[in-house]
Amino acid sequence: MKNSLYRSVSKIFLFTLFTTNYGFAQTDHEQALEKLDSSLKEISEIGLIKGYGVAIVSPDSTIFAKGYGMADVSNNIPYTPETLQNIGSVSKTLIGIALMKAQEMGKLKLDDPISKYLDFDVVNPFYPDEPIRIWHLATHTGGIKDTRLYEKKAYYVLDENDLGLDVLKKQSEDFLSPKTKATLAAYLENFLSKKGSWYAKKNYNKKKPGSTFRYSNVGAALAAHVVEKATGMPYDQFTSKYILSALNMNASGWAYDKIDASKHSVLYSKDGRPLPKYALVTYPDGGLITNLNDFGSYLSELMKGYYKKGTLLEADGYEALFQQRLEIKEFPEEGGNRYDDEFNSGIFMGFTPVGYVGHSGSDPGIVALMFFDPKLKLGHILMLNTSTSSDSVEKQLIPILKAIHEYLNAQK
Repeated sequence: MKNSLYRSVSKIFLFTLFTTNYGFAQTDHEQALEKLDSSLKEISEIGLIKGYGVAIVSPDSTIFAKGYGMADVSNNIPYTPETLQNIGSVSKTLIGIALMKAQEMGKLKLDDPISKYLDFDVVNPFYPDEPIRIWHLATHTGGIKDTRLYEKKAYYVLDENDLGLDVLKKQSEDFLSPKTKATLAAYLENFLSKKGSWYAKKNYNKKKPGSTFRYSNVGAALAAHVVEKATGMPYDQFTSKYILSALNMNASGWAYDKIDASKHSVLYSKDGRPLPKYALVTYPDGGLITNLNDFGSYLSELMKGYYKKGTLLEADGYEALFQQRLEIKEFPEEGGNRYDDEFNSGIFMGFTPVGYVGHSGSDPGIVALMFFDPKLKLGHILMLNTSTSSDSVEKQLIPILKAIHEYLNAQK
């Protein structure tokens, strides 16, 4: 499920979105924001996507942050900048920050073999003498595949009596009972170690570690576990201390019991039915819960870091985070689609062919996009509380993105 948004719908709209010259003249900034707001309000009335939030961000502040539609349709609760939801694979960018912070602290080095920190062996059976290194995981070149097993073992409902579970079952989603979920460490060992109960050679690529890009949620979760072992702190505590608290992202957290759950949006299936509350065993790869206000602060910090003025990391740490480490030949040709954040990679930081920096994410009931344009020095965030369908993509998602890009083009 993770990061499936661009793989599934980018062929429909991303080429047009990023390459069309809309021909907008320079406009008054306030008028441009009013036009953006008016367009987003009109789009929200279509109702296929129940609720969403949009933010425009500079390195210094959040310029614009508004919610549209409903966070809870049944109780008539609107979606606002304070509405909380999980943001899917955009969460992986925090793994990148955590790795660089741990390196600054002298706890690890990106070039270290991951075996230096683990309590169990992780060896590609097709290249047993080639160590998997930390930076391999961070650039999705570690040779670890998700397989169907990832989804069957990673997601679990918080209440197995939740009526929304029937919606998931009808969509053939395999969600675990809270009684049967594993810990992150146990999940990774079962999946990747020869001694693990889910181990299979097919969990690995037949490619040398570091040689070939293949997006891996399991590899991302493993990188977060390396942070845990290297620093001696659980990943959620490490990131809460060195990222969330440091940026005053006080509304955000990695679990329902760490946030104000009353402000969490209901999440909806693509046909508009409420989904049950769920979480991830592999929470570092997609489980951060946040809102537009906190999310905007985070994106502002990333932009500052890009310009070597960030506060979470030293300048050279940010330089390493944003270093594009892959070559075009390392990417598989999939339908000729190059217009997504997998075009090149820093340390869990995506780059598009036109130079946008950021990440996308999707999970049941959510879509999240976070990108900035280094030349324009503006970023944008989009959070949806509804799974997309071809209909909602065409009638709402594409128009939302076009409205955002109309505003951005007006600032050039």
